[in-house]
Amino acid sequence: MAAEALPRAAAPARRPSVAAASASRLLLGHRPFLAPSASRFAAGRAAVAGPAASLRPRPRRPRLSVVAMAGNDRQVPLEDYRNIGIMAHIDAGKTTTTERILYYTGRNYKIGEVHEGTATMDWMEQEQERGITITSAATTAVWDKHRINIIDTPGHVDFTLEVERALRVLDGAICLFDSVAGVEPQSETVWRQADKYGVPRICFVNKMDRLGANFFRTRDMIVANLGAKPLVIQLPIGSEDNFQGVVDLIRMKAIVWTGEELGAQFSYQDIPADLEELAQDYRLQMIETIVELDDEAMEGYLEGKEPDEATVKRLIRKGTIGASFVPILCGSAFKNKGVQPLLDAVVDYLPSPLDLPPMKGTDPDDPELILERRPSDDEPFSGLAFKIMTDPYVGSLTFVRIYSGKLIAGSYVLNSNKDKKERIGRLLEMHANSKEDITVAVTGDIVALAGLKDTITGETLCDPDNLVVLERMEFPDPVIKVAIEPKTKADADKMANGLIKLAQEDPSFHFSRDEETNQTVIEGMGELHLDIIVDRLKREFKVEANVGAPQVNYRESISKIAEIQYVHKKQSGGSGQFADIIVRFEPMEAGSGYEFKSEIKGGAVPKEYVPGVMKGIEESLPNGVLAGYPVVDLRAVLVDGSYHDVDSSVLAFQIAARGAFREGLRKAGPRLLEPIMRVEVITPEEHLGDVIGDLNSRRGQVNSFGDKPGGLKWLMLSCRWPRCSSMSAL
Repeated sequence: MAAEALPRAAAPARRPSVAAASASRLLLGHRPFLAPSASRFAAGRAAVAGPAASLRPRPRRPRLSVVAMAGNDRQVPLEDYRNIGIMAHIDAGKTTTTERILYYTGRNYKIGEVHEGTATMDWMEQEQERGITITSAATTAVWDKHRINIIDTPGHVDFTLEVERALRVLDGAICLFDSVAGVEPQSETVWRQADKYGVPRICFVNKMDRLGANFFRTRDMIVANLGAKPLVIQLPIGSEDNFQGVVDLIRMKAIVWTGEELGAQFSYQDIPADLEELAQDYRLQMIETIVELDDEAMEGYLEGKEPDEATVKRLIRKGTIGASFVPILCGSAFKNKGVQPLLDAVVDYLPSPLDLPPMKGTDPDDPELILERRPSDDEPFSGLAFKIMTDPYVGSLTFVRIYSGKLIAGSYVLNSNKDKKERIGRLLEMHANSKEDITVAVTGDIVALAGLKDTITGETLCDPDNLVVLERMEFPDPVIKVAIEPKTKADADKMANGLIKLAQEDPSFHFSRDEETNQTVIEGMGELHLDIIVDRLKREFKVEANVGAPQVNYRESISKIAEIQYVHKKQSGGSGQFADIIVRFEPMEAGSGYEFKSEIKGGAVPKEYVPGVMKGIEESLPNGVLAGYPVVDLRAVLVDGSYHDVDSSVLAFQIAARGAFREGLRKAGPRLLEPIMRVEVITPEEHLGDVIGDLNSRRGQVNSFGDKPGGLKWLMLSCRWPRCSSMSAL
């Protein structure tokens, strides 16, 4: 039935059937509430008697892994896999949430804290010192018999590549929002990245305990700033210091955390009286939204039948995977409230590999031929390398998402991008920077491979007898550069080796040798990005380096037409030198380069001497007359001249051309050119004036602006930006 069959104006007519629910049954057709022993809100799903449930850590038990057993390589059914990432703006609580997930699933026995430098996922020294995530880290946990492969990503814009390559290989994502700040700039960036790869996601409004927390404002910002359709499935009970728990709109029960035992105790209660009406309203909105996805559910709903809990969850899952809406939950990870229901949502609503279309690729011998790899252990092996990491003990580790087939330690695979065989030296399951050797990995796994020699980020590994090339990743171009040099010449080779290894790990980091300035220049996504690179050189490669602003590669050109006659004459007895030329220098459009043209007629300058004139001018181009910078965007026209039958030669005309170049440029209005970047700036419409003012203050020139794709009230500016003006404050 069409969606318009549910106009909002008709809602009051249906409301009495909902409100008429008697006290003997739950609101909106729910089944009678079960004891907490039936709930999945316990870390170990331990049976509990009474109204309170305990989430104390369990004794260590064997973890589910992919280690091969006799005749059975897979221990977890593929439909019970969840490959997810956690993404957000910096300081929204991603790593804090991940630490709670690891604790409640029994993966860790204690909770690491970012502010104390003890977070498991922030294992780099720089992360622990700065209290931010710098590199994505992978781990695996088990919840309700589901294997959850998790990638915790950075939130700082300088490390956006880490989010990009994680989303490329993930099946779902948790998008966190700070309930005080709402949707922040990097929230929008990671949301667009998830849209790019079509990653289903759920939202978690975090930090509900903070002063100024506002769940509903954040929900509205998700609509306005991201163009998303959030489906509220939880409501907060209180906020700020009074935040106690959440209202589960699916079960229509309050979940309240009590005590100070790291979120280990909670209880199911009736919904507080002051939230009862609000909960009914949002429950009704939720039901009306999800039944539109199923004709049978819609028909039953119009007949006054409320869908049961299983149907509600099935439809929420369908809408989440199909991107019809985004479920939104809330809590406070730092205060240990709301994380267990979030894990339930991951299991209930985010897709398994089987819920997604087969992975598409191409035939390496015929790029027009599209191939598919179904998510199955019986398919030929295929996987994508999405991250390189250097381990001080193992060497280079290549992180791979397996899309089909199996991978066995010690076996050979083919890098189909380079047509090179690679041997799997060791097969590792990662927990941040901790490693566990395994013998077999299967479809859906995210593992690290040791021993690969030629594979880099974005390349495909596959069965040598069944070739396929999966879609590669796109990496952002660097936006900032600095010059770097070792403090001692003895460290030059070590610095070069370190830069090579760091560039292999991070495709958004580039380095090169500037032939004009003879400087080594490193490029990255921002000042913090390059600060980390320099710090890693010092810690990991023992190289002390000096950094500074690179010399600007200016250019010279001319502003008007000038014509010059130059005579080169050298006669001191014997064979002499003579060349007489008239050259016209003309300015050309920016970016045109250099052009030489001859207009000689009647043999005033024999044609065999013309190449000498051209060569003399070309030899002069690298050294302008103002400051010795290369000369660009001009045309040199040989107009006229004369020669001597005996003393003229190609060399004489070449020397004359050099002199004509020097004198002609001085008459042609020489000018100094600075390098210009073409920049696109996306800004909310209300900030347009401030942004243009800031660009103008930095000598930027706005060329045009228009609406941002996607229909949101944002503007995209196209402008020219001097490279020698800093962008770091933007």
